[in-house]
Amino acid sequence: MDISQRQELIELYRGLRVTDVSDGMDRVLLHDRGLVDRDIRPIYRDLEGFSHRIYGFAHTVRFVPTNRPITARTPEEMEEFIRNWYRNISPGPIRDDIQSGDVIVIDAADLDVGFIGSNNCLSWLNAGAVGVVTNGGARDTDELIKQKCPVYSRYISRTIRPGRLEYDRSNVPVNLGGVLVRPGDLVVADGDGVIVVPIEQARQVGELAWKVAKGDKETRRRLYEQRGLELDSTV
Repeated sequence: MDISQRQELIELYRGLRVTDVSDGMDRVLLHDRGLVDRDIRPIYRDLEGFSHRIYGFAHTVRFVPTNRPITARTPEEMEEFIRNWYRNISPGPIRDDIQSGDVIVIDAADLDVGFIGSNNCLSWLNAGAVGVVTNGGARDTDELIKQKCPVYSRYISRTIRPGRLEYDRSNVPVNLGGVLVRPGDLVVADGDGVIVVPIEQARQVGELAWKVAKGDKETRRRLYEQRGLELDSTV
């Protein structure tokens, strides 16, 4: 899929809610498919501009638990141990491999490790990513919220990768909260969680989801008017 096709598909989904997409999946007989475990939640929610919402394509990275011993014996040795681990044992995602519109999907083996922090998340966003989703943890969450980094994680964590996780592979199928995520599948996330749409059915699901969303907007607009509520962007 070329850049223009990717952008066209993202624009088709932009403005849809996870619930709309789930309803679209039902209509193509993909009941309960793609719904990531509800424990994987947004770090923050922006109820004005909805900047926490994610629409993009899965850029997968898989990590596994380590059995390697910690060989450092002093604080100085530990500094070198940590640098070496990040450089040679647990790098990634590779910044130069990130494309505009990518969602970084990290299978961190469901370990309570603070994989996503205020520094590396900004680096990935600056490279073109639109958000990050993991079955592991996020740290520096005060800064992640202040920076408006769209991050969805299972845990709020405090630890780092060295001594805990090893890099396995990138752009391979991964298990994210009980859902198969393949490189290039469409990822949508909002306050209700995360859903993954198989890329082969993404256009049809998006079109059907908009039929649901438009019907919902029309009904809620009438209800707003009945209650004397000021109309907003959601209707």
